[in-house]
Amino acid sequence: MRVREVTFTDPQTWYASLPSVIVAAGGLITGPSGRVLLVKPNYRELWALPGGICEQGEPPHQGCRREVAEELGLDLPVGRLLAVDWSQPYGADANPIMHFVFDGGQLSDGAGIVIQEAELDGYQFVSTAELPSYLPDFGLARVSAAIKARKSGTTVFLPHEAT
Repeated sequence: MRVREVTFTDPQTWYASLPSVIVAAGGLITGPSGRVLLVKPNYRELWALPGGICEQGEPPHQGCRREVAEELGLDLPVGRLLAVDWSQPYGADANPIMHFVFDGGQLSDGAGIVIQEAELDGYQFVSTAELPSYLPDFGLARVSAAIKARKSGTTVFLPHEAT
C-alpha cells in the first residue's frame, strides 16, 4: 500500500488567498422627536449616518464607536445591531462592503457635537419624511431598515445586488 504524503497550507497563505470584504459601521442616532442625525461628508454629494470604514481587524461595534467619536467628538455607547447591508458598489471586480448599523441612542440636541472638519461639512437632525432628499437610495434603505428594526426589536439584513 502506498502512503500519500499530506501537506497542509499554512494559515497565513490560506487567509491571504481568501476573497476580501470592506467592513463599515455607523450609528443610528436620533433626537427625542425621532429625527435622525445625519452627517455631510465633504467628499461626496449626499449625507450619511455617522460612521465609516473599520480598520483592519477592528470589530464593527468598535469601529462604529471610534468613527462616531472621530466624526462628532462624542463617545457614545454602541447599542444593539439594527441592520446589516451587503453591497457590491462598483461592479463584480470591486470588493463588496458589509455595512453594520448599530443603535447609537438618542441625543437631546446637538450640544457637544464637534464635527471632524477634515471629512465633514456639517450635521443635521432630519425627519424621516425628509430622509429621501438627503440620502442616496441605498442609504435610505439602510436607514429606514434600521429605524424599523429599532422599533420592532429585530435586526434586518439587506442584500443589495451589484450596481
